[in-house]
Amino acid sequence: MKVLVTGAAGFIGSHTAERLLARGYEVVGLDNLNEYYDVTLKQARLARLTPHPAFRFVKLDLADETGVAALFAREQFPRVVHLAAQAGVRYSLENPHAYTRSNITGTLNVLEGCRHHGVGHLVYASTSSVYGANTNMPFSVHAIADHPLSLYAVTKRANELMAHSYSALFRLPTTGLRFFTVYGPWGRPDMALFLFTRNILEGKPIDVFNHGHHRRDFTYVDDIAEGVVRACEHIAQPDPRWDSNAPDPATSSAPFRIYNIGNNQPVQLMRYIEVIEECLGRKAQKNMLPLQLGDVPETFADIADLVQDVGYRPATPIEVGVRNFVDWFCSYYGYQR
Repeated sequence: MKVLVTGAAGFIGSHTAERLLARGYEVVGLDNLNEYYDVTLKQARLARLTPHPAFRFVKLDLADETGVAALFAREQFPRVVHLAAQAGVRYSLENPHAYTRSNITGTLNVLEGCRHHGVGHLVYASTSSVYGANTNMPFSVHAIADHPLSLYAVTKRANELMAHSYSALFRLPTTGLRFFTVYGPWGRPDMALFLFTRNILEGKPIDVFNHGHHRRDFTYVDDIAEGVVRACEHIAQPDPRWDSNAPDPATSSAPFRIYNIGNNQPVQLMRYIEVIEECLGRKAQKNMLPLQLGDVPETFADIADLVQDVGYRPATPIEVGVRNFVDWFCSYYGYQR
């Protein structure tokens, strides 16, 4: 089966494409290779995919309505995995227009392509950031998530609502996946693990926000990719128990589902830093800072629906995942420990 993976040169997209190829799928990978961060890293991720005979790369911006429509018309995808997005909570404070262009317009063009060309299932990336001001832990997909604290989170919540409208109007099966603090090899240079590792190796201080009191449901990238593939294979169906008088935000009378994908084991940020120090054999110089605008102090995923419906539970402990990242980082960038 042929699958379109948007954001295929990205951190999660490249891992997901690799896993789909290993499962025997034909993968068309789309990316615009923008300069939000180091393009050579994106190209290096692609270089791991392009030798595979079942992989093809298309350079295209999802905000290009005509180009996206032509791609869908030409390829007639049975499945779409939509992972392309302008990522980053903090950057959304500086450049909000990039988020509406990539995350709103780009997703609309994907939905239109799916609608007009008979796509059998759309799986798309959402984020734990949609829970925003919610403090009821663990975060449940059955709870209302309408108080986001950043424009990034707003655009991802909008994607969920857009998907529901297409599921309801056009019976397009859609599954939204709320990712929780993804980390691992080939990660983005703007993410904490990357920044911490580089600065510790270079003897520079690391910025520790919220004075280190963060708790995060750190989720290893291979676990995320496996969850995406399994969700893709589990086509969203209408919920026969859905009640319009007491609407469940995670399901619908339409073929629509939302799931959390998280490790289900929150870790203190200071413990996360300790693991990095242990892997590097060096101590970090810590610059303790207050909570940043748009950030949340804690995340914790309720994954009961993912386990029940999709039959999957992420399981990689940070001690394993962080060491895999550090090994990759030192090898890729030529650092000595």
